[in-house]
Amino acid sequence: MTQQTDKMPLALVTGASRGLGCAVAEYLAARGHHVLAVARTQGALEELDDRIKAAGGQATLAPMDVTNAGAMQHLCQSIHDRWGALPLWVHTAVHTPPLSPATMADEKDFAKTLATNVTALQRLIPYVDPLLRAAGRGQAVFFDDPRPLKFASAYMAAKAAQRAMIEAWQAEAVTESAARVHLLTPAPMPTAVRARFHPGEDRAPLADTRAEAARLMTLIGV
Repeated sequence: MTQQTDKMPLALVTGASRGLGCAVAEYLAARGHHVLAVARTQGALEELDDRIKAAGGQATLAPMDVTNAGAMQHLCQSIHDRWGALPLWVHTAVHTPPLSPATMADEKDFAKTLATNVTALQRLIPYVDPLLRAAGRGQAVFFDDPRPLKFASAYMAAKAAQRAMIEAWQAEAVTESAARVHLLTPAPMPTAVRARFHPGEDRAPLADTRAEAARLMTLIGV
């Protein structure tokens, strides 16, 4: 990662390579944030960086897996050492397992879903919280995803655990220095995650990903 040399506010986007995370990263960069983009897929991150720079924005790429505890520790330590604080964290990293009946849920798929969607978040919250506090009530943004329960036991179990952690953090963040924690619900969008749940769906009526990113960020005043 390269050191920030200007006064642009920093925004960490975990899961920035595609879908809503990618759209949020571009939106934030276009509005004067220096985006720290985290995802596993380096090629997709580089394409994101090209678009951000072409539009006059700035980004720092961090190709890493959110399930890697050491990498996440290094990331947050680097933010502390180089930026000192983090005004905004938007978390969209997610694993979507194959659909299957609850009676046939694959143990490895279930474990991977929990590792990405639950354990990684449980680890990141205490890592990132001090950085948000240092920014003076920085904001953490998460996204709910109500789905039909049918054939999605692993995904829905992980989302329920996510929701519980986020709502607990919200309830606990009552001091003047605490982070502001948001749980937003996007409109249906033509993302890869949705395609897994709705194969063959007519995608034309779905919300444009970039427009939805703008709407959601506006809700928190960004």
